[in-house]
Amino acid sequence: MTTVHQVLPSFSTRDAIGAHALQVQQLLRDEGHRSELLVEHPPEAALQDRVQPLDGWEPDGPTVLVYQASVGSGVASWLEQRPEPLVVNHHNVTPPEFFDRWEPAVAPGLRTGRYQLADLAARCELAIPVSDFNARALDALGYQRVETAPILLDLSGLDRTPDPATAARLARARVPGSAHWLFVGRIAPNKAQHNVVKALAMYRRIYDPQATLALVGGSAADRYLRALRAYVHELGLDDAVEIAGSVPPEVLTAHYRAADVFVCASEHEGFCVPLLEAMATGVPIVAFAAGAVPETVGEAAVLVGSSAPAVLAAAAHRVVTDVPFRERLVARGKVRLDDFELRRSRARYLEVLEPVLERAG
Repeated sequence: MTTVHQVLPSFSTRDAIGAHALQVQQLLRDEGHRSELLVEHPPEAALQDRVQPLDGWEPDGPTVLVYQASVGSGVASWLEQRPEPLVVNHHNVTPPEFFDRWEPAVAPGLRTGRYQLADLAARCELAIPVSDFNARALDALGYQRVETAPILLDLSGLDRTPDPATAARLARARVPGSAHWLFVGRIAPNKAQHNVVKALAMYRRIYDPQATLALVGGSAADRYLRALRAYVHELGLDDAVEIAGSVPPEVLTAHYRAADVFVCASEHEGFCVPLLEAMATGVPIVAFAAGAVPETVGEAAVLVGSSAPAVLAAAAHRVVTDVPFRERLVARGKVRLDDFELRRSRARYLEVLEPVLERAG
């Protein structure tokens, strides 16, 4: 069988791309292929047995390389020089304009990622974007064979027992009858957490003065994070908004179980895994219809055409207070999840990858 190695700049099991790479590896091994994760930057010590260093690697037989692409890195330059068949699994490169103001040091890496993605078009035998939104970007860059296949995602872990201490703390913090909002995602300018905070302030002023919000996710932009904290303080929401940071899986489950509504104001998403997590845990969604978000949620969310605070607040209010409507949204979420069921996603991924493997073998 053909060897199929995935190539990544970095690796983390808490990252959606890292989790996807592990699922792809398991799929390939289940099909009888040798498959390792080749990583440019070694992960923390606890994860080093899951990967191999890219530096010094050489093939020992017919090999296909799958690049998990999302940011500029030395990996792309290395791949340009390699003779092995190349597959680009495209997760989206955040437009650098979002970071120019907040993290000027990050923006060049994103611009490099865009240039590198364009440079790999002529070298690539197959591109696998995780959404049609990403596919259109690849088409514009000149990729000849583009086949969409969703991210491989195992949501069964959300059935785990939530962290008892977090669950108890969240229960104590809420006022009976008041709403608790949630957004999960990296603290980053394109995620626009500031618009969720602004919408909560409007919601508290008009509908529910005791409503609260949890923002869960590590920071991708320290200046933006500091500005976000200052903004929360200026609005007098220190006791209403929790910026939780990156959390362990059991704590994440506790946050989902405590939420009444998932509010997403993100201005650019290539897929947005937390939307599926919200569906899986029965949390109804209000989302700004930007990027791949409409494609990901289908009919399982309230999509709004503006991220204005009054618009988001009004949509969230209806979801929280209109019980039949809320129940329909949750039911639609369960139906939508079937489209991303792991067995189905594995079959689709294998379907689009198989011709490359056959030619390489």
